[in-house]
Amino acid sequence: MKAESVTPTDLFSGKVHYEIPPYQRPYVWNEEDQWAPLWDDIVRVATKEIISPPVVKDVSSMEHGHFLGAVVYESVPPIAGDVTRHKVIDGQQRTTTLQLVLDAIQQVFVERGHDDQAEDLEALVLNAGNKFKGKPERFKLWPSRSDRDAFSHAMDPHSLWAGEHSIVAAHAFFRAEAAAWLEGKPDLDGNAPPGDEAERARALATVLQLRLVLVAINLVSSEESQMIFETLNDRGTPLLKADLIKNWVFQRGDAVGAEVEAWPETHWADFDDKWWRTEIAQGRLLRSRIDIFLQYWLTMRTQAEVPTDGIFHRFTAYARPLMTTAADAEALLSGMRKDADIFRGFAQLTGDSPAARFYSRVIETMELAAASPLLLWMLSKSHSVSVDQVRIGLEAFESWVVRRTLLRYTMKDVNKMIVAILKEVGAAPLEQAGNTVRNYLDKQTADARLWPSDVDVVKVLPSVKLYGNVRRSRIRVVLEAVERSLWLAKHDLQSIPAGLEIEHVMPQGWRTHWQPMRLSPEAAAERDLRVNRIGNLTLLSKSLNASLSNRPWTDDATLKVETGKSEAGLGKRSLIQKYSQLVLSKNLTDEHPEAWTDDDIEVRSIFLAERICEVWPR
Repeated sequence: MKAESVTPTDLFSGKVHYEIPPYQRPYVWNEEDQWAPLWDDIVRVATKEIISPPVVKDVSSMEHGHFLGAVVYESVPPIAGDVTRHKVIDGQQRTTTLQLVLDAIQQVFVERGHDDQAEDLEALVLNAGNKFKGKPERFKLWPSRSDRDAFSHAMDPHSLWAGEHSIVAAHAFFRAEAAAWLEGKPDLDGNAPPGDEAERARALATVLQLRLVLVAINLVSSEESQMIFETLNDRGTPLLKADLIKNWVFQRGDAVGAEVEAWPETHWADFDDKWWRTEIAQGRLLRSRIDIFLQYWLTMRTQAEVPTDGIFHRFTAYARPLMTTAADAEALLSGMRKDADIFRGFAQLTGDSPAARFYSRVIETMELAAASPLLLWMLSKSHSVSVDQVRIGLEAFESWVVRRTLLRYTMKDVNKMIVAILKEVGAAPLEQAGNTVRNYLDKQTADARLWPSDVDVVKVLPSVKLYGNVRRSRIRVVLEAVERSLWLAKHDLQSIPAGLEIEHVMPQGWRTHWQPMRLSPEAAAERDLRVNRIGNLTLLSKSLNASLSNRPWTDDATLKVETGKSEAGLGKRSLIQKYSQLVLSKNLTDEHPEAWTDDDIEVRSIFLAERICEVWPR
């Protein structure tokens, strides 16, 4: 490895060609985070060049220069008559931007008649010679595949290309800024640049050739290049774990003779788009979807926990023996690509399928993203598990989750248990995959893994303070599922209205109108618990304010205490009837026309516990 301080003149003089391999990220720098700060730095140094030029042309001194960062490349053995080729390992964003800056300002120099400066900069962006015309080698740099058309158009406006691209936008940005600065236009604070235009042109050309400094690291082996790549980030755009993996995969593929030039389109194109790279909340952290997928995919494949900071090393350890030939490498990436499509489709699962319910209820509502490897395993085309076995396995685990959540049992061991389940299904015949999941859960006896029985649910749930201890979104999902089961018992399945709100039948503010006889402190405390149990909860299409929610049960009782207000004359029973057409609510209002009591809560709690056991059987 050789490292040295260089300027653009050092980097781009002569017939050189820096190629950005296909495994590198597409160009992602933008105006706010990178282009504008870089231009400000260039102007700052150029201004100093005019006002107080250095006596000694020492490019290693940062007093009159600006440090851009590092570029890491691996030189390719030379061929007589060819350009000197280098493969960019890291620093592709700044190297591409530097070429765009040089070319954009070179074009401005041409347009404004600064021919000497234009000629100097042209030598840093184009390789002269008829044999290079019309070929990628005419450029000093050649970006990764997805950026090539835009780059060619930006550097050569006569080329045919249409569309929007950050590379084209960057080139236009630097052209506009350079033209305004050379012309002498004041900045937003009214400050005009120093000197006349000729002085500004000379200073700008000097800065671009000699005052921008980089550390250039020339590597001698691909293994060394991977080690360096892991430790470096681009300015303002940190590398994802997926970027490290992409780099390693493409180098590995190249080493075994695979057609890696096609891989960006066949295997990796989607991974570079915005959806995959967007960060989403996972617990208290924000992580990109692609890194999350790779973690879950590795968990599924290796049947082991994969820590967030160990994704790259776990991937290479898993994939290295599976990428010893081009065919094996293609097979691995093809399988991963198919699993990624399934992962991306999780959020689009629709209808009432076991997979759709599992994703909606377990992963989203119960926030058990740790169960994603199990869902991915069940749906993976690599396993082709039958629809019936998928249903058995997913419904069993969903039952385990819901029952433990309602009884407020700990869920802290889920990560380890998912790994244990994956090992079980991995060792079992595929035609028994769902049964294997169910049987594994059924035989658990430890407190952290016990699957509550019907007896446990009916005995414990009616006495659990649910509201206030279990998130409302989770209670809502449970009540909606019970509603579906009640409809199925009598009718064709109806759709459950969206946006339903949880309502206490006996209000939390029961002391206002719900105690004809003052309760003892002990009885009042018990009622405070009871009103938050499942038997006292229902769903309404509208959230009632405290005044309405606290009304007496019947209309007659309401008329005695509420007059001239909204929903005049309607008691709590009538309000529930008005704002809920659900069987869940209709049963309790039809069967209790005169009163809703503590005993009624107890009875309904047992009834709902029994229904929950039917909806989520063990």
